[in-house]
Amino acid sequence: MTSRTANDGLMKRLVRSPLFWGAAAIVLLLALNLLKDPAYLAISVNPTNGHLVGNLIDILRASAPILMISIGMALVIATAGIDLSVGSVMAVAGAVSMEFLKSAGPTPGAAFTAIVLTLAISAAMGAINGILVSVIGLQPFISTLILMLAGRGLAKVITGGQNTTATNDTFKWMANGYVFGIPVVFILAILIVVAVGLIVRRSALGLMVESIGINPKASRMAGVRPRGILMTVYIASGLLAGIAGMFSVATVMTVDVSRTGYQLEMDAILAVVIGGTSLMGGKFSLTGATVGALLIATLNKTILFLGVSSSATPAFKAVVILVLCLLQSERVRTWFIRRRTGGAPPTKLPQTAMIKLDAERKGAMV
Repeated sequence: MTSRTANDGLMKRLVRSPLFWGAAAIVLLLALNLLKDPAYLAISVNPTNGHLVGNLIDILRASAPILMISIGMALVIATAGIDLSVGSVMAVAGAVSMEFLKSAGPTPGAAFTAIVLTLAISAAMGAINGILVSVIGLQPFISTLILMLAGRGLAKVITGGQNTTATNDTFKWMANGYVFGIPVVFILAILIVVAVGLIVRRSALGLMVESIGINPKASRMAGVRPRGILMTVYIASGLLAGIAGMFSVATVMTVDVSRTGYQLEMDAILAVVIGGTSLMGGKFSLTGATVGALLIATLNKTILFLGVSSSATPAFKAVVILVLCLLQSERVRTWFIRRRTGGAPPTKLPQTAMIKLDAERKGAMV
C-alpha cells in the first residue's frame, strides 16, 4: 500500500512538472513521424567521415540557435521583462561576422577575430536594452521593440541590403563540424547552457534575478541593486543571441538579413513558457527552457517532414503549443478531475497541506 501511495505521489509530481509535458510532447511528435516513416529515428554512420547522420542529429543541430536565445530569454523574463530584439541581434551578428570574414580571408585568426567582434557588438546591443530599461526606465516591451526594428535596419546597412557570403573553414566548422560523431554546434550550445546554469545557480545571481521578478521594491530594500542585475541579464541575452546568429549563418556561410533570426524571438518565448517560466517573472528554469527549445526544433522538423503547407504551418504550430499549454494548466487538470469524479468539488486541503503542495510546485522549477 505504501509503495502504491509513493507511486501515486511521484506521478502527481510528474504531471505538475512542465518538464514532463515538454518531454512528452517531443516523444509524441517523434511517434507521429514514426507512423509516416518507421525508419525516422534511425541513426547511421557516414562511412566517408564517420559522422552520425539521421533526423535526430538534424534536430539537435537545429535546436542550438533556439537554445541560445531561449536561455537568454529565460533570464530576462525572470525579471518580469521581455526581449523582442533577439532575432534582430542575430541578424546583426550574422551580418558583422560575414562582412568581416569576406574581407579578412579564410584564416583561423580571422575567424577568431570575427567571433570576438560579433560578441562585442551583440553585448553592446544588449547593453542598450539594459540602459533603456534600468536607467531610463522604459518598459521592456517598448525598449526591445525599438531595437528589434532598428537592429534589422542596422543589419541591412552593414550588408548594403544584400546577402553576404564568406569563406572560412574554421568559422564554418563551428556549425558543421563533429566531435565523436555529434554536431559541434549542439555540444557548444550545451556547454554554454551548463556554464550559464552554474553561474546563476552556484552564485547569488539567480536568486537576485528571481527576487527582482517577484518584487523589485522588496529586493531593493533587501540590498539588491536592480539596475546592475537588469543590465547583466540584457547583456547576457544579447551575447547569447549573437552566438545564435553566428550558429545560424555559419551553417551555409551566408547571411540573409531578412530571414536570419526572423520571428525566432517568438520561438524563444514559447520555449521558455513551455519550460515552466512564468511571464510574470520570478522563478525560472533553464532546464525547462532547454526542453522547450528541443521541442520547438522537433516541431519545426515535424512540420517539414509531414509536408504541412507554408500557409498552414503557423496554425499547426499554434495548435500543438496550445494543447501543450492546456495540459500544463492546473485549472484544466482540475476540470478533468471534476468530470471524472462526477462534478464533485475537490476536497479542501488543510493549510499545512496547501503549504506542502506549494513547496512541491516550487521544487518542480529546476
